[in-house]
Amino acid sequence: MTTIESEWETRELAGRRALVTGGSRGIGAAVVRRLLDAGAEVLTTARSATSTVPEGATFVAADVRTRAGAEALAAAAQETFGGVDVLVHNVGGARPFTGALAIPDEEWQDALDLNLLAAVRLDSLLVPGMRERRSGAIVHVSSAAVPAAIPQFLHYEAAKAGLENYSRGLASESAPYGIRVNTVSPGRVATPGGEATREQWARLDEGTGQDSATVPLGRDGRPDDIADAVLFLVSGRASWLTGSNLFVDGGEFPRG
Repeated sequence: MTTIESEWETRELAGRRALVTGGSRGIGAAVVRRLLDAGAEVLTTARSATSTVPEGATFVAADVRTRAGAEALAAAAQETFGGVDVLVHNVGGARPFTGALAIPDEEWQDALDLNLLAAVRLDSLLVPGMRERRSGAIVHVSSAAVPAAIPQFLHYEAAKAGLENYSRGLASESAPYGIRVNTVSPGRVATPGGEATREQWARLDEGTGQDSATVPLGRDGRPDDIADAVLFLVSGRASWLTGSNLFVDGGEFPRG
């Protein structure tokens, strides 16, 4: 690689303004670092800051599970940057239960608010600005486990399945405005949140067998594996890609 090519790749998002939800740790923090390294200005959010918020990013505390939280975050992005060119909706999660029928109503609602409606609400506030500029790149982070429909996580996977379907519809509607919408679906990734969830699951069902031995490539994913996929999708290298769902799971979840 020549020096010119290397500089182009490291600064390919220069001048772009990015918003990343759930960027205080794990996959979200890795995405923030990748975007910063590529030259973007980055605003990130979580309910509270942690020591792992990447240096160089602007942090705003917000609870995007509510309409008020989404509105406050969109206003902060407008005030900080005057608009958003890149939106990565990474925030998500849910607690496991013993089975589908054991999941209470409030957990279903929380899973929908966090994993689906947060993205819908934030998009509704930020996409109009992208339409005016006739440019934008959006990535919604889903889960490679969605097709497996695991009963203990059915509220989470149902919400993520809805996110994937919504993303395809938004991609079709947004394409005439020069806005691309894609989804990334991570598999088993080594993050603090992921490890805590797997420990909860193991306590519920010791026979799950969900460990790195189930991954054909032989290891857990790293946050940077997902961040690299996100960076590709929001960059000009993916300029003819929209409505896609990129599985980054080491081959763990077979797809038809």
